[in-house]
Amino acid sequence: MALLEVNDINVRFDTPEGEIHAVNGVSFALERGEALGIVGESGSGKSQLSFSILGLLAANGRASGSVKFDGREILNLPDAELNKIRSERIAMVFQDPMTALNPYMRISDQMAEVLTLHKGLSKRDAIAEAVRMLDAVKIPDAKNRVRLFPHEFSGGMRQRVMIAMALLCKPDVLIADEPTTALDVTVQAQIMDLLGELRRELGMATVLITHDLGVVAGFCERAIVMYGGQVMEEAPVDPLFAQPTHPYTKGLLGALPRLDTDRAMTPIRGNPPNMTGMPTGCPFCPRCDFVEEICARQMPPLTGFAEGRARACHRAIEEVAA
Repeated sequence: MALLEVNDINVRFDTPEGEIHAVNGVSFALERGEALGIVGESGSGKSQLSFSILGLLAANGRASGSVKFDGREILNLPDAELNKIRSERIAMVFQDPMTALNPYMRISDQMAEVLTLHKGLSKRDAIAEAVRMLDAVKIPDAKNRVRLFPHEFSGGMRQRVMIAMALLCKPDVLIADEPTTALDVTVQAQIMDLLGELRRELGMATVLITHDLGVVAGFCERAIVMYGGQVMEEAPVDPLFAQPTHPYTKGLLGALPRLDTDRAMTPIRGNPPNMTGMPTGCPFCPRCDFVEEICARQMPPLTGFAEGRARACHRAIEEVAA
């Protein structure tokens, strides 16, 4: 049995403009200790999928389907029950540490609150444990810096604080939502190396949500490619990069800068889809180089074609992968 089983998740938002279909029928399983990447452009539904798992959707949002964690259904549990799972068993690193950290509280108080609430530690013991975790994520002079406010840290250091807070209770699953956004390339590499070290030390499964296929290649064992709230392709990382079989995956890889070839980057033409209302066909068809008449009328099912590999496309694999 997989540690985390997500089945047919749908996320909807009620807005004055109409109902937003943010996630449409997404399913995946996460094994213990596995690193799974969820990839796609902004607006593809990646973050809303993760928020639905932890019951963190906005007030106008609702989720349906099934999320089983360690065999127990957790989707739409009351907050009182979900709070026992958040941080202790499933933790999340949010995209923007400046909005996730309370600017009016010292780091020591914010980290201690996690341990006093979930582990019943005294304030003194909680701060001592917070210092140990800040040391683990390589915050210099953690013993003194733990009493600083968030604005006294750089962007990269704030992200390390967020990772330390997420790992205080040694969770079984860590969901990292764009953990390197707005960081320079050197700091990005340091953060991903740090997450890899901690994952191996703690043996925790990790879901990495990102738009950066390069980050996925260096960190994950398996990847799910999302577009328009739906899964376009799923595969182990190596074959996904070696032979993408969905036009969207191929487009994402074609837009990546590479040092090993003189090939120019090729941007994906057009714009992401309007998510208001239920799409009638493949959401990628207006931007696809392989589009057929059926694509606008019918969403292809996600179909397995090799071990661990699946795709949702009407075109033959050989045509796209060529």
